[in-house]
Amino acid sequence: MSNLRLWINQNMGVLLSVCIFALVYGLYSFLHPSGGTGKIFIQNSNETFVLIMVAMAQTVPVLTGGLDLSVGAVMTMSNALASVVVNGSPAEIFFGMFLCVAVSAFAGFMNGCIIVYGRLQPIIVTLATGAVYIGIALFLRPTPGGKVDGDLSFAATFDLNEIFLTYGWDIPKWFEGSIGLIPTPMAILVLIVVVIWIPFRSSVTGRGCYAIGSAEGAAYMSGLNVGRSRIAAYTLAGLFAGIGGLYLALQTGSGNADVPQAGAYTLNSIAAVVIGGSSLYGGAGGVIGSIFGAMALRSISFNFRVFDADGPFGFISDPLLQPLFEGTILLIAVSVGAARVFQVKNRLKLFG
Repeated sequence: MSNLRLWINQNMGVLLSVCIFALVYGLYSFLHPSGGTGKIFIQNSNETFVLIMVAMAQTVPVLTGGLDLSVGAVMTMSNALASVVVNGSPAEIFFGMFLCVAVSAFAGFMNGCIIVYGRLQPIIVTLATGAVYIGIALFLRPTPGGKVDGDLSFAATFDLNEIFLTYGWDIPKWFEGSIGLIPTPMAILVLIVVVIWIPFRSSVTGRGCYAIGSAEGAAYMSGLNVGRSRIAAYTLAGLFAGIGGLYLALQTGSGNADVPQAGAYTLNSIAAVVIGGSSLYGGAGGVIGSIFGAMALRSISFNFRVFDADGPFGFISDPLLQPLFEGTILLIAVSVGAARVFQVKNRLKLFG
């Protein structure tokens, strides 16, 4: 019983974000005429994936006690770059995708280097570099447009079966009716968590990010390479944001250096992190909670689509009032997600 209580206490943030998501998305599925069907899951996965990646990007710097205000700009830069280079032969497409992710990771690496070696505040550095990355995006894509390989775009935005159908491969019978029905963006997300996040979190560098956010001085005195962990955190943030921008290009089939969109993704990523239970003080949380926080955040906007305009709650579907309701619900959700932090006087108690 004591082990269960300890586990619940250590994972309270994730559990709260799961409950918030289940409540909000459950209401949407109940009200939607096609709620619970594969078609709706695929649509919702496509609409949520980019925010999930940007929220994951925000989470890693937050663990070190910093904020990255450039994640939306890096995502936009990757999106604009993808609309230029992700087309042509299979080799050119692969290289273009690699280039988008590599450039984004390098942008995060530069953030980390400036913060560590310049000894500057992360919020100031990333505000400045974010403007630079938006400038690069506007240079690459001054107007919306460009082109992304159509087959790749189609395959990446449906279920796993569609990958086989798009490229003319035979679908194994055992795969077609089970794993093949999983939305491709969710399969990509699981792969990223398993291949990138879990190994990073388990590494010395990853654990160092938590130690820095909890007590940087103690981490330094314990012999941890504080600079390396912080640079790794911002590099990983750039990588995640770059994947989000690349997927947005695949989803839309083009690129758009949209400055307001970049700012909105940055702010929503912070909200998703808080809903997911990560402490803005640093040292507690993780990307799993942020994933559910992002899904809960998107689910709020999903609900506005399903209210009957002629029903008793039709006023909720009024586009002019939706920002008011969305902001109110978001405030409640963020407050619930952060409630545990407000109750803690000693941050060491967050670790159970």
